Amino acid sequence: MSSIWVYPGQGAQKVNMLRDLPQTTLVQHYLEQATNILKQDVLLLDQPEALKSTYAVQLCLFISGVISSSLMSEQGVKPDYVAGLSIGAWAAATVAGVLSFEDGLKLVALRGRLMQQAYPSGYGMTALMGTTQSDVEIWVNQVYQQNQDIFIANLNTANQIVISGSNQAMKQVAEKAQENGVLAKRLEVSVPSHCSLLDVQAKQLAEHIKGVAQQQPNIRYLSGTSARLLVKKEQVIEDISFNMCRMIDWESTVQSAWERGVRLQIESLPGTVLTGLARQTFKEGTVLSFQGTRLHSLIGAMHKESARSLNA
Repeated sequence: MSSIWVYPGQGAQKVNMLRDLPQTTLVQHYLEQATNILKQDVLLLDQPEALKSTYAVQLCLFISGVISSSLMSEQGVKPDYVAGLSIGAWAAATVAGVLSFEDGLKLVALRGRLMQQAYPSGYGMTALMGTTQSDVEIWVNQVYQQNQDIFIANLNTANQIVISGSNQAMKQVAEKAQENGVLAKRLEVSVPSHCSLLDVQAKQLAEHIKGVAQQQPNIRYLSGTSARLLVKKEQVIEDISFNMCRMIDWESTVQSAWERGVRLQIESLPGTVLTGLARQTFKEGTVLSFQGTRLHSLIGAMHKESARSLNA
């Protein structure tokens, strides 16, 4: 029996997500550190107008993820695994010790700027719910023949697939899906993540990260793209550098965690998206989220799972 801490991607952001963090010395330290590193008040990043930008959203999610984990680590608990969806993988890598908080923050800021500058408008992501990957592949291929700005981006669950691309192409795929009784929902993401449209930006980011100090992970890191366990720092760095242009396979990542004996998943702030996605797989396990759960309850769950591991 073991545990995993997971970190959400874009779409989970909320107004005041940094301002609503627990008012503790540790949290204040992180927020002040982030402000000094970025040379801007990070508490302005979680406001409605700011959250329209990919740059602000990614920074807020990264900061929230690292702080969530630090609040638990401060209480003497440590997960067996970490994993993150999209930008969440950067928080996972930082929590695993591969990157420092300072370097991770600077690189996430660069990541957000690169993605935002490449696609300032006219693109995004749409979730299709109540369908299968094979059906979505057919619709995407049909639209792709006329408009090549459309791709499958995320395999969230067996019946929840996310597409990425231009607004026009996504609308065409969504119409085909809706004709077949599928629910289509535009996500709060303003760039076409997890497809080849971001190949150039991923390569630029990979060049920047080469000179940054890197350490071997001290917590096992599961890739949200390949669902594989990555044990070397070079593998983790390559994974987070290029995940913006690679399809996310979160369904397989959750399944991989379960098959490795994980029975407790805790999702970092700010949301509960990954908690919902894991419920089907973790029917006989426990899925919790920082959002709406008291810290002492999360710590208690971690201790309980550790005790099970010792007695197994």
